[in-house]
Amino acid sequence: MVKFDIRQLRYLSREEFRCLTAVEMGMKNHEVVPCELIASIANLRHGGCYKILRDLVQYKLIRYDHKSASRGYHLTYAGYDYLALKSLSNKDVIYSVGNKVGVGKESDIYIVADQDQNQYILKLHRLGRICFRKVKEKRDYLKHRKNASWLYLSRLAAEREFSFLKALHTRGYPVPEPMAFNRHAIVMALAPGYPMSQVRNVTNTSKVYNRLMTLIVRLAQMGLIHGDFNEFNLLIDDEEHITVIDLPQMISTSHENAEYYFDRDVECIRTWFKKRYNFDSDERPYLKEVDCQQGVDIEMKASGYSKELAQKFEDLTLNTKEGDEEQSGSEEEEYDDTESEESEGESVTPGVSSEEDDAESESGEDEAPNNEEFQAFRDKQKMKKKASHTFKVCNKASLSKDEIKKKVRGCVAKKQLKKQRIKKGEKYYLKKEKSTDCDSALIPLL
Repeated sequence: MVKFDIRQLRYLSREEFRCLTAVEMGMKNHEVVPCELIASIANLRHGGCYKILRDLVQYKLIRYDHKSASRGYHLTYAGYDYLALKSLSNKDVIYSVGNKVGVGKESDIYIVADQDQNQYILKLHRLGRICFRKVKEKRDYLKHRKNASWLYLSRLAAEREFSFLKALHTRGYPVPEPMAFNRHAIVMALAPGYPMSQVRNVTNTSKVYNRLMTLIVRLAQMGLIHGDFNEFNLLIDDEEHITVIDLPQMISTSHENAEYYFDRDVECIRTWFKKRYNFDSDERPYLKEVDCQQGVDIEMKASGYSKELAQKFEDLTLNTKEGDEEQSGSEEEEYDDTESEESEGESVTPGVSSEEDDAESESGEDEAPNNEEFQAFRDKQKMKKKASHTFKVCNKASLSKDEIKKKVRGCVAKKQLKKQRIKKGEKYYLKKEKSTDCDSALIPLL
């Protein structure tokens, strides 16, 4: 569970936010960002950057990783929350943050307000929790990529959900109105109602049941399937109007398993009405009977749409390739005819073709020995490395007992210093430079 404490947000300085953004930018290409890279991106002096990073580690906005081979810092969800909230507050979208409304397997939901005290919903995506770590296998956020951080996956999920909310709200589908989006945070309108899982009695169960089935069919007509259409993702108000939430897992009706997910959504509603309201109905929709009128799945690039389009694209490319081959064949025949005509009309200068062939043969003969020499040179370097390694071992074996004790004591002292620095969240590897003007050495700022 990630703690969401924003009390420190108002006291962070401009330089501390610059260090946070520098760590975020460095994580695009690095799993762990070294301190030198953070200082260069943030454009701060070296000692000042160390001090700021130490404070950010104490606030638990970043974390110092000393176990991997390359030591450095990486963002936590708290630091990512601070960056998103800071950008949203700069846009005058959020002014204050209230209590937590709900918690899910992949998100946290809070009440926020602007300067006019208008209340909204803030949804923070938090992928990577222990209860839901197979998101990389079950959803195609990464597409052709193999590895990515949980922060990047959360950002992709929020971006996809915001695009779905915007597309469905413009078409009159009952979803919360999207207001703003930044990183892994979405700000949307506060929808009236309660979660359907908390509602025990409904005045007209058949009417509510028919409304839910029509909502499933309307989504399928747009070319989309919710994929998680159950009582936890449905809000119902006092007038029994329904609002649908939680949309990042939506798929296209052209997906391989589209019929399975459509039937699962329908069965979730049917089993819930049997269990809670003792209502059973034989009327249920089927995906085969639904006609997709709007291509929202293609517009939003929902998962599953690309396979049919890829087949169409392959058919078009095959047709174009066949046409190009026919054109190239006809052009080659014309080119041969013109060459034969030119050879009959013009005289060929002797010796030109033979000189070019000799030059090509000489260049081909020179390339082979160059490759062999390079290979031999590389093998020689490997042998030198091995010899130097064995030479060092022999030197260690020839040391006396007093010299070995001195080296062991020095290594133990170095390890103790590293442990002290790691506890503070800092990394000092400053070499003493002797200058001619002053004899004083550089001292790290602790």
